[in-house]
Amino acid sequence: MSVPEKGITDFIRKHHVVTLATCAGSVPWVCHCFYAYMKEENWLVFTSDDQTRHVREVLANPEVAGGIVLETSVVSKVQGIQFRGTMRRPTEEEKGSVTRAYLARFPFAVLMNASLWIVEIHSVKMTDNRLGFGKKLHWER
Repeated sequence: MSVPEKGITDFIRKHHVVTLATCAGSVPWVCHCFYAYMKEENWLVFTSDDQTRHVREVLANPEVAGGIVLETSVVSKVQGIQFRGTMRRPTEEEKGSVTRAYLARFPFAVLMNASLWIVEIHSVKMTDNRLGFGKKLHWER
């Protein structure tokens, strides 16, 4: 499996909130989640209650899109990614490593009664104005 270039993975690792978009029928929805990034697998890991709208929609259509952004009003510092991927529950074999990755980032989550989810990232477009105005980096699985 190929992992995105270092600039993309470093950006994802530095942040902790993802905006995730789902769609049921022709009606889109968006949510925000704390995530842990598993670089070697290129997965975002987060918790969510099974009764949330985004989980219900993913059970019908696991294809998702999302974004992670650096909040800044300084144009020369603008950075962010847009991605496409598939959201799913971890398998029994994956649960241990996924749980460890999430709890290492968010130890308080041990108190939560929510399910773990994975987004397998399939493609990324990153804007990084530090490399030049409108500079884009692309990665495809």
